[in-house]
Amino acid sequence: MAYAVVAHYRCEPDDDATVRAALLTAQEATRAEPANLLYEVHAVADQPGGFLLYERYVDVAGFEAHKAAEHFKELIVQTVWPLLTDRTVTFAEVL
Repeated sequence: MAYAVVAHYRCEPDDDATVRAALLTAQEATRAEPANLLYEVHAVADQPGGFLLYERYVDVAGFEAHKAAEHFKELIVQTVWPLLTDRTVTFAEVL
């Protein structure tokens, strides 16, 4: 069963360009993963420093493989997460 991830990220407006660049690079790398079905990065229109990520994987194992990827560690864990002031993530099975 396909697995979806919806993440809401918020950073200070001064960090917006750094977070945006890292997320767009992560988007490109993630789309090349064999288990990735969709990875979209959105800037929240009325919230400077706000981002919404929508991801779909073939299954939970595909998402776990994504989290183990070197680009995830470098771009998300080491670059993006330290700059966030808020982060919420929802995990869902696609019906």
